[in-house]
Order: sequence, then structure tokens, then C-alpha cells
Amino acid sequence: MSDKLEKATLGGGCFWCTEAVFQDLKGVHKVVSGYAGGRVDNPTYHQVCTGRTGHAEVIQITFDPEIISFEDLLYVFWRTHDPTTLNQQGADVGTQYRSVIFYHTEEQKAIAEKSKAETDASNLWYNRIVTEISPLTNFYAAEGYHQNYFNQNGNQPYCRMVIDPKVRKFRKMFQGKLKDAIPG
Repeated sequence: MSDKLEKATLGGGCFWCTEAVFQDLKGVHKVVSGYAGGRVDNPTYHQVCTGRTGHAEVIQITFDPEIISFEDLLYVFWRTHDPTTLNQQGADVGTQYRSVIFYHTEEQKAIAEKSKAETDASNLWYNRIVTEISPLTNFYAAEGYHQNYFNQNGNQPYCRMVIDPKVRKFRKMFQGKLKDAIPG
């Protein structure tokens, strides 16, 4: 592991789903589910679920850029959720489920804008990408029971019906980028 770890904060719908995907990538040191982009300090899950806090469900990824770059994280991001649906991922609807990249630096902002434009131009998705790109102002870790959710609650119906198929598809698509030992 390099001395210089970096952070990325991404929202792609339910944080249980995005957390489960990004935890498996080589070079990812830690993934924390949380809230960002809103106007309420230290929000709770129940407050965010109302859609009135302005926060999105996000994950904050601590990664080693010598193993996986921010560009690589975005490559996975674009392919593991639908960035063309405004404030919705599947049955999850509301501003808290918006597709968003919260950049930590001006360099991340430039990379995100370029990646979004290139992905949009590639016709990976039939519709235009609506992902928000905004500066990270605050990140609030979600309550403890939300952390590592899929690995600790794999038999829960939402995990079996929604997260498990997504994770299986991701693992097949990105076999060469996975950690050797997959938890769970």
C-alpha cells in the first residue's frame, strides 16, 4: 500500500449496493456508506429518506492510486448503476438516490467531467447521462448498521433480490480487478 491514499465520494442509488461493488476492487482500502450534498448537519437515515435534507446516499472510498486510479473507479461507477435516470435507481426513487460524483479536488473535478463526457459520447447508455458533479462540502458516515451491509445481511430479501444479482454481474464483468479474497 502506498503512503498516499486518496478518497472518492460517489452516489449511485442505494449505498448498500454501491458499497458492495466497490469493496471488492483491488486497491480499495475502505468503503464507508454515508450522506453528502445536503444542508442538514449529521443527518440520520430516517431524515435522509424523507428527501428533504438535500443529502444523497453515497459511499466514500479510500483507495491507493498506485493500484487503482480515480479514472478506474469512475469506469466501474458508470457501469454499475444507471446514470441516466434522474433521482432514481430501480425502485428507489428520490433525490437521495441521485447519481452524483462529489469531487475532493479540482483534479478530480476535471477527471469526472472528462469521464462523464467520454462515457456519454461512447453510447454506453441509450439515454443521456444526468450525473451531478459537485464539490464535496461535508460527508457524514451512515449509522453503523448500514456499514458493510450486504456482507452482513446477505440473506435479507433486498440483498438477495437486488444487491446479489448486481454484485454477481459486477464480479463477472470486472474479474481482473477484484481482490483475491472476496469477503462474505
